[in-house]
Amino acid sequence: MIETNADLRDRDLNVFWHPCSQMKDHETLPLIPIRRAKGVWLEDFEGHRYLDAISSWWVNIFGHGHPHIDAGIRAQLDALAHVITAGFTHEPAVALAERLVRRAPPSLTRVFYAENGSSAVEIALKMSFHAWRNQGHHGKTRFVSLTNGYHGETLGALAVGGVDLYRDTYGPLLMPTLQAPSPDCYLRPADTDWECHSRNMLKPMAALLETRHAEICAVIVEPLVQCAGNMRMYHPAYLRGLRELCDRYDVHLIADEIAVGFGRTGTFFACEQADITPDFLCTGKGLTGGYLPLSAVLTGEAIYDCFYDDYATLRAFLHSHSYTANALGCAAALATLDLFDTQPVLASNQALATHLAEALAPLRDHPHVGEVRQTGLIAAVEMTPQGDRHSAYAWQERRGLRVYRHALTQGMLLRPLGNVVYFMPPYVITPKEIDRMVAVACEGIDRATAD
Repeated sequence: MIETNADLRDRDLNVFWHPCSQMKDHETLPLIPIRRAKGVWLEDFEGHRYLDAISSWWVNIFGHGHPHIDAGIRAQLDALAHVITAGFTHEPAVALAERLVRRAPPSLTRVFYAENGSSAVEIALKMSFHAWRNQGHHGKTRFVSLTNGYHGETLGALAVGGVDLYRDTYGPLLMPTLQAPSPDCYLRPADTDWECHSRNMLKPMAALLETRHAEICAVIVEPLVQCAGNMRMYHPAYLRGLRELCDRYDVHLIADEIAVGFGRTGTFFACEQADITPDFLCTGKGLTGGYLPLSAVLTGEAIYDCFYDDYATLRAFLHSHSYTANALGCAAALATLDLFDTQPVLASNQALATHLAEALAPLRDHPHVGEVRQTGLIAAVEMTPQGDRHSAYAWQERRGLRVYRHALTQGMLLRPLGNVVYFMPPYVITPKEIDRMVAVACEGIDRATAD
């Protein structure tokens, strides 16, 4: 029987290799075993509580242990846990697809399921390539992505990513792709606002598409926020312009909404703020409220029709997962969508976002903060040596790790990206808990930048 944190911690280090971790760090940075979770709070085996300020990697959008999602999964478990979906179907998968289509931007009418965000991106890339191939465009084999972008960690997803850490390590394994400069507004000229800068950054994308569109299948972007890329943000004007460019040069547009969808940016899907419909929309993370692995790719009839033929022609889309459209995952997603349908989630999120902005306002004048930025319920504080946007701490100084360590001592889970402290709390957080979250982060930033 586990009675203390040490009981599980010692067993863990003998067998469990953790993601995105340097395991040697845990010689001095103890793992935190979690026994239970409720709402925004995690609890360890010794009764210590931690406010989950990052929704456990951005997935638990309605917090932990939500009674409605719990009930949806339990009810489904009594009927069907899983069945093959090649040649078979089940009600939760169909109902979820119907509801996703109703929620999606216009003309996205078909849903293809997978288990995680990286797989959804792989599906969109393959589907785009295969659709062009089925139309006789065999020269279209390349994809365009943005510098600093992140789309997952399988090889195809890494290939269209732009985070140097991954590309420097796995570059020799990756397919060749094309990149355009990110519209990231952090390093914009001092006299240029977000909208103007984002529009200006369409120029290099336009030049790339004009000269090489004949070999390009699709452009893939994270709408509004490059999340793993230090939570860098840009204006919806870029998406509007990009949609026009993709139409002009006959190139697909893939919107990776895995992290930014389901109300996180203030609208249900982030691309709604640009009033555009992508050719493919990838979803995941918050889709099941953080309960079970499930992702989906939405596309339209034009793409679907490219594959509709006799199987012998090899026009059928060749992609499958053993747990595609898992019934329990679909039930969790349906329960999650129920909460959007029955509660004023988006209005509540907007009020919480306003409160978060007010709580963060004092940090704008901090001598070691280059920028405080926010899109909906995503906020980020960039620590810099001189407090301006053109200076940076060395990566190896690990200032963010200092904030993380301080936060743990104060009962808070913050997981900074490099020197960027960010907040992506569950939607059930209260204004009082937001104040506490920001106060702990401020103390950590003070400590991390003291020398």
